[in-house]
Amino acid sequence: MESNRFTVMFAQTDADWHSQAIALLEPQGVRTIFVRTGREAVNQIEAGQVHVAVLDQQLPQLNGLQVVKLTRELKPAPHSILLARDMSNHLLHEALVMKVFSVLAKPVDVNVLLETLARIMKRHYAGKWPA
Repeated sequence: MESNRFTVMFAQTDADWHSQAIALLEPQGVRTIFVRTGREAVNQIEAGQVHVAVLDQQLPQLNGLQVVKLTRELKPAPHSILLARDMSNHLLHEALVMKVFSVLAKPVDVNVLLETLARIMKRHYAGKWPA
């Protein structure tokens, strides 16, 4: 894993969405990883350094919150952004309990995602790429 690059993992079934994210983030020096299932997301997080996990709540095999639950005890655990169509009170409560950084409504506005990533950088990395 390239530890000198801020790494964002996207766990979604929509490959087109990931290609848009790459086009926006890679030129800024952000490394992006794309996986399609919850199990792949857990494996990627356990295998190395992922700073932010952008997780679709409707992933096959394991949903986004299940991925957070399985990986939140890792040191360091990635910051999580959950993407959901159903913004129920139950889902928001569960995300809060599991310390998900943000829950974004699908379809996701790319500007809102970029703003959320910037807030993670500012709050957890003092506005600098993690080393």
